[in-house]
Amino acid sequence: MLPHSVMTPTIRYVLCASVLLSACSSSDSEVPAEAASLPAAETTITSAGSTFAAPIIESWIEAYRNVEGSVDISYSSVGSGEGINRFSAATVDLGATDAPLSEEELVEAHASRQLPLTAGMIGITYNMEGLEEPLKLSREAYAGIFLGTVERWDDPLIVANNPGADLPAKLIQLVARSDSSGTTHSFTEHLSAISPEWAAGPGASKRISWLGGTMEAAGNEGVAGRIKMTLGSIGYVNSGFAERLELPLAILENRDGQFVAPTIETGQAAMASAGSDKVDEIAAAMIDPTGADSYPITTYTWFLLRDSYGSDDKTAAVKDLVAWTLSDGQDYAESLHYIPLPEAISSAALANLEKH
Repeated sequence: MLPHSVMTPTIRYVLCASVLLSACSSSDSEVPAEAASLPAAETTITSAGSTFAAPIIESWIEAYRNVEGSVDISYSSVGSGEGINRFSAATVDLGATDAPLSEEELVEAHASRQLPLTAGMIGITYNMEGLEEPLKLSREAYAGIFLGTVERWDDPLIVANNPGADLPAKLIQLVARSDSSGTTHSFTEHLSAISPEWAAGPGASKRISWLGGTMEAAGNEGVAGRIKMTLGSIGYVNSGFAERLELPLAILENRDGQFVAPTIETGQAAMASAGSDKVDEIAAAMIDPTGADSYPITTYTWFLLRDSYGSDDKTAAVKDLVAWTLSDGQDYAESLHYIPLPEAISSAALANLEKH
């Protein structure tokens, strides 16, 4: 049962059908057999955006078909920037973005609100032979790799935290996103927070002018795939994409000076450090979370919604879907290497959904 008061399209259809059949049985007229067998009208919901959250959204769509069969849902994994563009142009009903919008941007996008839908970790993954243990990277080391000041695998900043590792004097091949990306925005916000050189140079954005020679690919899956094929490469992706391709994930130094791997537990510790359910406070805390056990690059993904979708049935269907993702849908998170929303966050999001 859906955890809210909005009546689903299927329930409304069944009630309406019951009323009609009762009315007809009290009269002499009969319902034609072909009319009685007609299926309920299908409601279509379109969505687009984040490649970071695409695996869990696609799993939700498949599972939700068993919950609400009269709703047809589609998702286009095109990146957060394009998802925002499509939502703003009203060509999709829901936009998914890893970079939350400001109040001004919400108005420009014609969005009534944004709600968290899932969270995950941005991992630094690589392809290098001869490493028996996961690579440990200090904050200075991984910022330097993407700045281009740490150019080779045997750089002293890498060697310092990986004693005994067989690190060659081979150039590091960077792989990065080519499209407008919420993953890039979250990653470069973090780099800006830990590196004055990055903040004064490339800065934080959904799209970056990467160093010359950087290999670029679209989507998290594109970056992970390119790293898988390229010896000596390194890049940033949703950690789940690296896991699925059996790529190693670096252990990163966090704000408290501890080296932590991207796991559900370290992601939950990062989320807990926010201590808030407000969008702006959550987003600020996630840039460089505090806590000895916190993974340093953890991010939420957000749904953009409108108050009305042209009809009561369509509006209710969209709200039903989002409410399901915020409740039962969270059960799918861990198996796909996402972090279930904390109870306080999901409850606040559901309350916000029901206000309108």
